Amino acid sequence: MTIQHIFSDLDGTLLNSAGQVSAVNQKAISASKLPLTLVSARAPQEMASIISKLNLVTPQIAFNGGLVFKPNASKLEVLSQSTIDFNLAGRLLTVLKLYFPQVSLSFYDLHNWYTERIDKGIRYAQNLNHQPVTQLKTTTFFSQQHHAVFKIMLLTFDLKKMAALTDFLAKLNIAGVSIQQSGDFCLEITSEQAKKSRGISYILQAEHLAAQEATAFGDGYNDLSMLEMVGYPIVMGNAFDDLKTKDVFVTKTNDENGVSYALNHLIKHNLVNV
Repeated sequence: MTIQHIFSDLDGTLLNSAGQVSAVNQKAISASKLPLTLVSARAPQEMASIISKLNLVTPQIAFNGGLVFKPNASKLEVLSQSTIDFNLAGRLLTVLKLYFPQVSLSFYDLHNWYTERIDKGIRYAQNLNHQPVTQLKTTTFFSQQHHAVFKIMLLTFDLKKMAALTDFLAKLNIAGVSIQQSGDFCLEITSEQAKKSRGISYILQAEHLAAQEATAFGDGYNDLSMLEMVGYPIVMGNAFDDLKTKDVFVTKTNDENGVSYALNHLIKHNLVNV
């Protein structure tokens, strides 16, 4: 079977270290003439500029699979979603604030990003996502009517504290949530159903495609479920070494236009019709 759809992670994959899609990668995606779905832990508003730059009209996946949406100039169209239980999200934030007061805490609903304080972690995230953040008391947000909470994000540059945080959350054994470290400094809590594979499965079914007709690019552990869902998984050269197995194609790094390199490989081996 030839490949009919591309799925790609953003940070560390399609985006280079400067957080940009290179002209080389952009040209290769256009030349492939294949629909591209971005599959990211980011919120949809953090993906908007990239979606616009690549002129994407196909369904996209945000919040690690917690949201499948169709980009629209006037209004985001939700196709499928899975959120954290509202009351559980409030309790989690309260406990984390109590036991880890120095860790940067923030959370997202469908349209907004919230935090109690603007600290080093929030400024670091803003340098990557270029998004405004709403500052308010967590108790105020959770005393209001229910909102759809998609993600809680924790940031710390202290690796020992990150290890302690990960261990603490694991020992809580919280039902209904997924806890994944998306980078050295970032831990994300989403719905248990919010997996990149869930979003891909939704799109494959909607497009009547077999897994063998899709390829996916990734670099992190939260990409594993996505890579296992497609017929031709591609791992970036900058990925963790234990992701570079015999079952995947290892391309160049995200700073070496790894997406372009792999797409050219697929075309060369007649896995993509151009």
